[in-house]
Amino acid sequence: MLHGGCFCSRIRYEVTGIPFHETNCHCSMCRRTTGAPFVAWFSVRPSEFRLACGNPSRFRSSAKATRSFCGHCGTQLTFQSDDYPDEIDITTCSLDHPEAVPPRDHTHTSRKLPWVELSDGLAQHPQARSTG
Repeated sequence: MLHGGCFCSRIRYEVTGIPFHETNCHCSMCRRTTGAPFVAWFSVRPSEFRLACGNPSRFRSSAKATRSFCGHCGTQLTFQSDDYPDEIDITTCSLDHPEAVPPRDHTHTSRKLPWVELSDGLAQHPQARSTG
């Protein structure tokens, strides 16, 4: 089981499932909502994610997606796309031990900032990874 939460610890969560889609996302929305050059995410099934304490604030970051964050300290926690109701994305670095879920690729690299150099050898996808 994985445990995580926000910076101020008002929100805590547990993940019981096996992570998938471990990625570093370079899209402009992820960058803008976190203030970071890219964001590490992983996915699980919604039934495998449980809030242990606190209630995050939520906002629609686009017509098809909702993000959650701590309303007190601002830590972004999750992303849910209406197009993929069977998964929830969780910010890897909100885990107590983010080293447990390393990224397997980079997505949306066509939006990557020009001063970010990717030399880690991970697969790079110009947009989302292909599904096939």
